[in-house]
Amino acid sequence: MDAGSVTFLRELLADTGWVERTRELGLALRTTRSPGGLMLVGTPDDEPWHLTAHLADEARLSELPQLAPTLVRWKPPADAPAHLRVGLDRIQRAGRGETLFVVAEQDAPVPLLERVNDARRTGATILALEGGDTALEGLAHDAIAVPRLGPVTFDGAQHLVSMAAGELPARPGLRERLARLLERVNGPQVAD
Repeated sequence: MDAGSVTFLRELLADTGWVERTRELGLALRTTRSPGGLMLVGTPDDEPWHLTAHLADEARLSELPQLAPTLVRWKPPADAPAHLRVGLDRIQRAGRGETLFVVAEQDAPVPLLERVNDARRTGATILALEGGDTALEGLAHDAIAVPRLGPVTFDGAQHLVSMAAGELPARPGLRERLARLLERVNGPQVAD
């Protein structure tokens, strides 16, 4: 899915709340403090290769090095390049300022949930894009559940999140900042 298709999907979903939720999760991904501190992990049968690639592109295009993800794999081959040899032990070293993003359309297995819980206890931020896994959602600081029969597919949700993560929020101009200040001071305008 290219950027134009994702933009079109956003327009279709504008009134559903999906765009806002994926923007919130995208902003949460950006709070990772350093390159390599954003770890993506999936289930043993479904590693998030596609989302990892999109986030790497967003990191490069948006000049946000903290979005450069580390793909955490269940059984990385010993002869794979270094960036593809990162195993589950990386989650055990997660700490403050780092983010563990669990991408799992199916329920997360117990060994993954245990590692997620350990990472949470050591101060890592836990985010999830999941298919309705209440155990995983309970461990996450922020999660989006993608219903099987919802308005967006799991793949579509991944595209929305990656695009949102790379967006640079527009800074409000002087008029917008003054209007917000006046509204805070005076309260909202009520029509007569």
